[in-house]
Amino acid sequence: MNAPARGPTAPQELRQRLGIETPEHVAVHLELAGVGSRAAAALVDTVVTALGSLALWWLVVVIILARPGAALEGWLLAVVLLLLGFGLLGYFILLEALNGGRTLGKQLLGIRVVMETGRAVTPTAAIVRNLVRLLDCYFPLLPFLPGLVMVFLHNRNQRLGDLAAGTIVVRDRPADWGLGPAPLPADEPVETGPPELSDDEFRLLDRFLARAGQLDPALQLRMTTELARRFQDRIPRRTADADAYLAALHAAEQRKRGSRFATRVRAGAAGRTTVTAERFVAGKRDAWAAFQAVATRMEHAGVGALAPGEIPAFAARYREVAADLARARTYGVDPRVIEYLERVVSAGHNALYRARGRGRAPVARYLLRDFPAAVVQSWRQVLAASLLFAVPAIIGYGVIRGRPELADDVLPPVMVSRAEQAADHAARGIGYGQSRKEDLPVIASAIISNNIAVAFWAFVGGMLAGTLTALVLVGNGASLGMGLGLFVNYHAGGYLTTFVAGHGVLELTAIFIAGGAGFRLAGALLLPGDLTRKDALVLQGRIAARMIGAVVSLLLLAGTIEGLLSASDAPAALKYAVSASTAALLALYLWSGLSYLRQIETAPSPG
Repeated sequence: MNAPARGPTAPQELRQRLGIETPEHVAVHLELAGVGSRAAAALVDTVVTALGSLALWWLVVVIILARPGAALEGWLLAVVLLLLGFGLLGYFILLEALNGGRTLGKQLLGIRVVMETGRAVTPTAAIVRNLVRLLDCYFPLLPFLPGLVMVFLHNRNQRLGDLAAGTIVVRDRPADWGLGPAPLPADEPVETGPPELSDDEFRLLDRFLARAGQLDPALQLRMTTELARRFQDRIPRRTADADAYLAALHAAEQRKRGSRFATRVRAGAAGRTTVTAERFVAGKRDAWAAFQAVATRMEHAGVGALAPGEIPAFAARYREVAADLARARTYGVDPRVIEYLERVVSAGHNALYRARGRGRAPVARYLLRDFPAAVVQSWRQVLAASLLFAVPAIIGYGVIRGRPELADDVLPPVMVSRAEQAADHAARGIGYGQSRKEDLPVIASAIISNNIAVAFWAFVGGMLAGTLTALVLVGNGASLGMGLGLFVNYHAGGYLTTFVAGHGVLELTAIFIAGGAGFRLAGALLLPGDLTRKDALVLQGRIAARMIGAVVSLLLLAGTIEGLLSASDAPAALKYAVSASTAALLALYLWSGLSYLRQIETAPSPG
């Protein structure tokens, strides 16, 4: 029997499988990865990232001890701090986007991330699912628990990140893909007459012999005796040993099913014949193996694995193999061979459609067109986020200005201490946060890390129906308003605004956009409209991901200004000039997005 060569697998009935339909209208079933394999992969990835973090901290120590020079040391430490801040998310995003949906842990456990359509995971989906990882795996006080519970309870084993990105995690062990060696030696005669067992009987015998050694001895003996008694009336026994009889019968049936006499009239279909499953597999197995090798290589390496002229031929071979899968189901081929073919078709499907969509837009197009367009498209959500920030800020400012004594009760002691120092520094002409030049890159990287973390939490908070998003916005707005009121009470308001001026416009706008992205997700959950919640969430998640692209771009620029200019001893006039420049730059940025949206709206529809 041409069964796939594979190691021990879970019983078929215990597997969770998801059926998808390719554009060629062929059904393919993917085996979903369960809680155990995903948890084990997460553990491996946690160890890998922990070792990476330890290596980075060791690098910090080496840099400090080596003393390469104050300026170079500052920049090196700044880069290391950024890697420490975002290396964890970056590890998952980059590997899943560039390594076929596989992190090191997933690759070791034989699982990978794919889209719900069965296609390879897209970079946008990798970004969304791993930002939401903050909720699934790193939520304070409940690390990993939300994600594990979701995978356990959801019928597709999806965590919140998978729901937002439209992804699933499936089993994928390339080493298991194979039909094994041909059952007949090349020089063995095949003219042995038609098979004597029906397809179902032969399949039963084949499976029993394959698993007999794993059965309890008493059960094995009973089943051997029953099978021998079942067949011996039609096919006489030449030995008293039931095991030897069944083995000989199986070998004889294999030879017959490889011969040209292996066609048989199907009962109830007079005059019509059908090719047996075994002969069909024997004739196709080499073509499938050859296609699988190319598809697997293309799935990993992309269209570059083939010469330009070979892609149409690959597409034709893919359609042929997809048709073979449909024929195999019609012929009643062994389910293990069906599973093998489904994996081959899935690999070809991913490789082909990845090749067709291989072209990537230039990074500048995303930065200057797609990102701002998503922001403009979401102006209602961004406005709601800005109001949730601004109103508490105004209230907080008014409360502290009206009742200064509350500052000691509601504000951190360090902020009160800074306000007291500010009055003294302002009197002596020392700027707020004024630092040594060699420390400025480190300050910039720390500020960028903090602000991006706040923005990410505002975004992923949308998966909790927007409650966490609102909490982040209200909390940060109230904190800013009360802090400003505190400094004004100490007659140091201008001292603080001079520091904030250079970077504040970009920084606050980025936080508003991140909140708007979170409300995009919340809207999909609460008000999906004509779409299902699942489809609405995936659609809004794609728009929100582009908004987060704009957030990161703005915060990188704002953090650089804050660390290198705002914390320096540059003149106040220069800082205010930079503030005005960033406001103008932001207006042009959003105008670019608006122009792109108008261009799309006025473009003639195809056909």
